[in-house]
Amino acid sequence: MENSEILALLTPEGLRLLDEVPSYGSGADVLRVSAALRKAGHPPALVAAVLTQARLRQKARAKFGEFADRMLFTQDGLEQSTRLAVAALHAGRYRQAGIERVTDLGCGVGGDALALAALSLEVRAVERDPITAAVAAFNLAPFPNAAVEAASAEDVQLAPDEAVFLDPARRSGGRRVGADEWSPSLDFCLGLLAERPTGLKLAPAFDRTRIPAEVEAQWVTAGGETVELLLWSGPLQREGVRRSALVLAADGAPRELTGGADSPDVEVAPLGRFVHEPAGAVIRARLIGDLARATGAGMLSEGVAYLTGDVPLDSPFLATFEVQAAMPFDERRIARELRERGIGRLEIKKRGVDVDPAILRKRLNPKGDAEATLLIAPVDGKRTAILARRVSPAA
Repeated sequence: MENSEILALLTPEGLRLLDEVPSYGSGADVLRVSAALRKAGHPPALVAAVLTQARLRQKARAKFGEFADRMLFTQDGLEQSTRLAVAALHAGRYRQAGIERVTDLGCGVGGDALALAALSLEVRAVERDPITAAVAAFNLAPFPNAAVEAASAEDVQLAPDEAVFLDPARRSGGRRVGADEWSPSLDFCLGLLAERPTGLKLAPAFDRTRIPAEVEAQWVTAGGETVELLLWSGPLQREGVRRSALVLAADGAPRELTGGADSPDVEVAPLGRFVHEPAGAVIRARLIGDLARATGAGMLSEGVAYLTGDVPLDSPFLATFEVQAAMPFDERRIARELRERGIGRLEIKKRGVDVDPAILRKRLNPKGDAEATLLIAPVDGKRTAILARRVSPAA
């Protein structure tokens, strides 16, 4: 949203109109609602601001649930904000460490600060952009134990033992920017991590070689998507833990694998009756070997993040597929197999091979009422297509 639109919303008229505007879906709905609001005498600029914010609230429900309907958002702020269920886990880490006061540097729209405040921690939320800071102040208004400051993270004076949460801005103008362009800078963030209790939120694909050896690195998968990497230091990290994979299961409960280091892979096994795909957090944390040993599965291929075995596995850390057919990777043969089985709904997954699933789908042109998953990976050193039935949902 433009700054002028946010300012228009932060008025009694703007907030009242935003709460009254009906939900809308299609472009035709937008035009209908917009026309009705203008006919009622509301200024066009305010109508545009309200409709944009209503759309952002609809999108935000995926992260914030019903709380989204009482919050304000910016586009970049929503994109980078933490899902409420995950933010609650962040806040719980501070609570468990006995920390009572947290400064959230670069708080964005205030999602993590909101979770911290909800646990009765004293929260100091700092945001460089004044408009985004105003949005955060609105979102945190129900919590008297939270205060918002418009300032640069680098300019904030911190007490010697003050705990910090950091989520550096990794988007600018609607696009992702590299680590050297983050705000605050990566060097500043790593400096705080070394000197005080700090939780540092990063993208899950962050370069592992830049992770300090002495901190705990925790990757998080939620809703089947690997959403973040957290670096924890001081009393926020756990003794003996350097790598962890946290998965929010379908029931919303967190499940976690931990390790003192990257775990070595197990030996390669012949393709069995089932193929298992570890959750993204497990893969990123390089704990596949520990997961394989705990479940009795083998590696499908060296260096490829698929496991295999002859028994189905019920684990929140992986998804299981039952093998229906396996063949050398040949598009004509795969297409023939799909036709014979009447498979029209096809999920395509690949690891360790140079295949574009979107292009392959067009070439295969699956048709029919049946559904299946096509797994493409090296087996015995050869590109192999494995037609399978999904047994468990995505981890």
